[in-house]
Amino acid sequence: MSNARDAAPAGPNAGTRPYGRVIDAHMHWYPQAFVDLMIKKGPAHGAVMSEDAKGPLLLSVPGSTQHSSMRRTMTNVDDIIAAMDNRKVDTNALSMTNPLVYWAPPGFGLELSAAANDACVEMHEKYPDRFYGTITLPLQDIKLSLEELDRMAKQPCMKAVWMAEHINGKNPHEKEFWPIYERAEALGLPLFLTNLYPTDPERMKDHFMINTLGNPQEAGYAAVSLMCGGVLDAFPKLEVFLPHAGGTFPWLIGRLQAGMGLSSELKHLKRPAREYLRRFHYDLITHDAQIMRFLIDLVGVDRIVTGTDFPQGMAVMKPVDFVESIPGLTHEERRMILSKNPARLLKI
Repeated sequence: MSNARDAAPAGPNAGTRPYGRVIDAHMHWYPQAFVDLMIKKGPAHGAVMSEDAKGPLLLSVPGSTQHSSMRRTMTNVDDIIAAMDNRKVDTNALSMTNPLVYWAPPGFGLELSAAANDACVEMHEKYPDRFYGTITLPLQDIKLSLEELDRMAKQPCMKAVWMAEHINGKNPHEKEFWPIYERAEALGLPLFLTNLYPTDPERMKDHFMINTLGNPQEAGYAAVSLMCGGVLDAFPKLEVFLPHAGGTFPWLIGRLQAGMGLSSELKHLKRPAREYLRRFHYDLITHDAQIMRFLIDLVGVDRIVTGTDFPQGMAVMKPVDFVESIPGLTHEERRMILSKNPARLLKI
């Protein structure tokens, strides 16, 4: 990150910047153009829509029994900026959330993706120090996805490829997705993963388990899929960002190493399991400062990137306060997590 950019005025932290520009790499919104498309065309493709005092609601899409809400606090720019200021966040990497676009027919999926991507560019042009974008793709159609990826890669403000941890139930190691990884690696764009309606929701329908268990579990599925499915070995320069602090993945690394010595299905892996830990970047969403300390010790402070999942249901974290609560960090290590690491990953 350049000194000029680091000093650029943005947000309430701009005057003092004790840690540099605070960058949240995992923040969600619904662009108004996306919402308008869903209202206009979504029902014709099976989306069930409604509205209440908070704004348009997406009740469900084909293939899922789970619900989402496109509330105004996730579409209104003034609300988004006010929340950033309250949380002492200077810059966000904008990304989509449920339902994404994979449920739709490919043509409509591309239309939704393009609306979301173009809106990111518009936000950056209006607020260049506060917003960058991630590229949403209609991954139910790889040809269309590659075309949209090439189109958006020409926009310097689009800093990552955005991908769910499963694509209509398919794990990310499936060979049909490899052209996306090849193109992203060639373009120097990191792969940012996100949870999407966790699989087997019926088992998690009670006790808030979709959030407390389901979403971190999805991160574990995706990380193990990319590792054991050969993606990380095939694309050694591809950077991968894991939400929910990697979910279950970091804590199963010993079990994975044991499995490599026992199963012929894992003989192809080229390095010890623990070395794959550092092929990923991890956000802050542990909800526990001591566990975050354990993760830092496990993967290295340089692999931790501020990301909060704001403003989703469990996104209560104020990142500066949380990072300051992690035991044993130096000022420079806090600066790395809050500013330097996300700036390096996003190339801003």
